[in-house]
Amino acid sequence: MGKLIGYARVSTRQQDVDRQVSDLLNAGVRRDDVYVDSGVSGSRASRPQFDRALAALEEGDTLVITTLDRLGRSTQNMLAFAEQLRSKGAGLRVLNLGGGDVDTHTPMGSMVFTVMAALAQMELEIKRERITDSVAKRRAAGKDLGGRRQTFTDSQVRNALRLIEGGEPTTQVARDLGMSRATLYRRIRELPQASTI
Repeated sequence: MGKLIGYARVSTRQQDVDRQVSDLLNAGVRRDDVYVDSGVSGSRASRPQFDRALAALEEGDTLVITTLDRLGRSTQNMLAFAEQLRSKGAGLRVLNLGGGDVDTHTPMGSMVFTVMAALAQMELEIKRERITDSVAKRRAAGKDLGGRRQTFTDSQVRNALRLIEGGEPTTQVARDLGMSRATLYRRIRELPQASTI
């Protein structure tokens, strides 16, 4: 029987890979045979540790992953990967599918893998649709979308200063601009030849 090679991946460095690694170890993969990509998107065809895991596979070995989406984001990428496995004579085990091996050598195993790859891509596209829909609804409702705060031009800050000098409350002017009073004061002080309040 061949060796078990484990692969885990998280898309951002803030995500935790510990659960995936623990699941791989519990499935019988030796710690030395676990390859981890952190901060690497599944949409990239080349991932450093994934490439190393593939290079470590020999005939009769099995690549073990926790979920199918760890391999990639598109059916096309996953099918190319299945062909790589087939050419090496290696197998695949996906833990969230009951841990059974998917033998990409047989017509049935190849079909099962193709269907799973298509389902994984469909799931990703549904998630994207939901996110796009949610952003559109939040935008229509005038809610904050998060992200990077907008930067204000010196001209906008000068206009805010004119409003304050004209008697508008500083707190209200700052709120209308979407910044704190302290930030508005700081920006006014930073203006070239700004008058002080």
